Amino acid sequence: MSNAASKGRLSFKLILFDFDGTLVDSQANIHRCMAQAFATEGLPPPTLAEVRRVVGLSLELAVGKLLGEALQSRTAPVTSAYREAFFAWRQHPDYCEELFPGARETLLQLDQPDVCLGIATGKNLRGLHAALEKHALSDRFITLQTPEHSPSKPHPGMVLRALAETGFQPQDAVLIGDTTYDIEMACNARISSLGVGWGYHAPEELRAAGARGIVEDFTRLPDALAGLQETST
Repeated sequence: MSNAASKGRLSFKLILFDFDGTLVDSQANIHRCMAQAFATEGLPPPTLAEVRRVVGLSLELAVGKLLGEALQSRTAPVTSAYREAFFAWRQHPDYCEELFPGARETLLQLDQPDVCLGIATGKNLRGLHAALEKHALSDRFITLQTPEHSPSKPHPGMVLRALAETGFQPQDAVLIGDTTYDIEMACNARISSLGVGWGYHAPEELRAAGARGIVEDFTRLPDALAGLQETST
């Protein structure tokens, strides 16, 4: 890469990533297990398109949105069935949840001595730890934020908790995400955000939600961060 930020230091001190749809392509697994959970409870399964719209929310909130107002009383059993289905599927030899192209290389480039990398995700902590371990990325992230300790996106709680844990101010932080929930969470926490073009919500939706820019390829993320920093100073 040619610009100085690609070769030198970043001025952002905390770079937060969403997980599903941003770092890993998990839509097929989520849809499979959601369909199984609905079927277990005798309900018609949601479509892939419907599931993509709720990825990023906490599991309970996602299930509730898929069920609709008339079936809210079924949220708890469907949520439990999903957790069981996903845990079982994760042990299966055919289970696969690949990193998006360029993700690993870009994370290694961004992981600098004066920069903290973190994750803010709707995934539960157990599942997140398992996924990071599988991809040998557990040691790359300083702070892991999940719905166990904060409200679901787009509430700013996960970002605020990450800031508190790392000791940085909102102007020091940026969030990278693929859904409007990510971008709205960043806006609510008063930090910068970039959307990605390979995820589960369309780029125009991310811009409308407040994303400062859209990255179409992981390898372009360092330059996009540099450009965002320049416009912020």
